[in-house]
Amino acid sequence: MQKFLIVGLGNIGSQYENTRHNIGFKILDYLAQKNNIIFESSKLGAVAQYKFKGRMFYILKPSTYMNLSGKSVKYWLSKENIPLENLMVICDDINLPFGTIRIKTSGSDGGHNGLKSINEITQTQQYNRFRFGIGAEFSEGRQSDYVLGEWTEEELKHLTERLDKSIQVITSFGTAGINNTMNTFNGK
Repeated sequence: MQKFLIVGLGNIGSQYENTRHNIGFKILDYLAQKNNIIFESSKLGAVAQYKFKGRMFYILKPSTYMNLSGKSVKYWLSKENIPLENLMVICDDINLPFGTIRIKTSGSDGGHNGLKSINEITQTQQYNRFRFGIGAEFSEGRQSDYVLGEWTEEELKHLTERLDKSIQVITSFGTAGINNTMNTFNGK
């Protein structure tokens, strides 16, 4: 059975649960809820297994906090013997309008501390990433407050539809491949 590691970036703790920066956790929690799967606390994260169309998805929420996400990613890739090309990292992106999806096969960290940690610890930028737009509705010097802030009521109205689309991205990645997934979902 082909295996994939889907990593949602976020910070542990109830104070971060509904923040924009935790969209990676939120997407994976939504996937788990929709499919009646349960996360179990394990080494360096909460992990669940999701079987879909003959594929096994290991879905991971690192418990290392955002800035040390790479430790968790490296450990689980190695533990489950998952090739780097079967890794997808989900994170927030302030450079994209709210809810916009951008999937890439490589790239810089773009100032994202979770991606920076993964790049440093895996010693590569060649892995799939799924960036979820959170917009940039903040004044100068207020970026941290914004990304660690909670969703607005207007954003919450549209979030469920975007979470449904995000699950489609994950399953498409495992079944149709990264190129087809990029062609289908980028900018949507």
